[in-house]
Amino acid sequence: MSIADSQKIPATVITGFLGAGKTTLIRNLLATANGKRIALIINEFGDLGVDGEVLKGCGEETCSEDDIVELTNGCICCTVADDFIPTMTALLERDRKPDHIVIETSGLALPQPLVSAFNWPEIREQVTVDGVVTVVDSRAVADGRFASDIDKVNAQRAEDEALDHESPLEELFEDQITCADMIILNKADLVEADALDRLQGEVKDGIKRAVKVVRASNGSLPASVLLGLGSGTESDIHNRKSQHELEHDAFHAEHGEGAGHDHHHDHDDFESFVTSLPPVASHTGVAAALAPLIEAHDVLRLKGFLAIEGKPMRLVVQAVGNRIDTYFDREWREGEVREGRLVVIGFEGLDQQAIGEAVKAALT
Repeated sequence: MSIADSQKIPATVITGFLGAGKTTLIRNLLATANGKRIALIINEFGDLGVDGEVLKGCGEETCSEDDIVELTNGCICCTVADDFIPTMTALLERDRKPDHIVIETSGLALPQPLVSAFNWPEIREQVTVDGVVTVVDSRAVADGRFASDIDKVNAQRAEDEALDHESPLEELFEDQITCADMIILNKADLVEADALDRLQGEVKDGIKRAVKVVRASNGSLPASVLLGLGSGTESDIHNRKSQHELEHDAFHAEHGEGAGHDHHHDHDDFESFVTSLPPVASHTGVAAALAPLIEAHDVLRLKGFLAIEGKPMRLVVQAVGNRIDTYFDREWREGEVREGRLVVIGFEGLDQQAIGEAVKAALT
């Protein structure tokens, strides 16, 4: 790191697929920041700011509610100019600047466009990317939820013209890994040792650069591990191109720079909606009630809050597939409407009415 970079505010980008454990990782980071003033930019997929609300309820002095900015207007990698740049500019214009900036991307975001935005003149002069941290759900990958060997998939596709292209999930997973300075194999306690060793080897073999791989359970890593990487990632982003960028380069190499090509990255393959619920009788049966409907409707991610009758605290619900966690995070505030709100995320074509009715029937 140069002297000029050492005088800039470091920023850490935390990325990873839906439910990998990014928010829990950040909670642990804040709890071990040792007085370092952290500003958070939280990007959600869906209309309900669950992750930001969870972090606002963590009560850490190092990160007040004023230091948390939520971007809920769409995926941050698609709205860099409209959302991220103005947010960063406003943050840097504050009288009391943060010691470190942490950005949690949506689980559906490509980190590459975001990192590239740090090369914008108004940002580059004051901030540098300390590192991109990619959080991996080890249990999901070990279960074959995503293709861990993308090269083999590409080879099969090349040999068999009838083979479908990679699914959006596989491509997103690969792009998030490709951009990483550190990879967190989270939920390592849920995977047998041999399978975890194989997973770690496959992840490292899929990256041409030297990348640190760290194992974690429940995102339990201190700030000293996650911050201070000093990578200056924005200066190396050309070596971490996404699949779309590589395909774009190959297209122009074959057809010339003037040829037309779709530059747009979108998430039309996914959709989300919010369902509201009255207070639930008990928290003890929530996970068991939600598991079968998540399986039946192929829900990728379900997260939000529930009001429990007779309980002064709200219940956080975080579900990835049929793995469901619930916990009480804070008391309901005075004047706050005590109702449940859950974000449901899945592939395009979700039967929103059926799922919403199934959730209400299961919990009320």
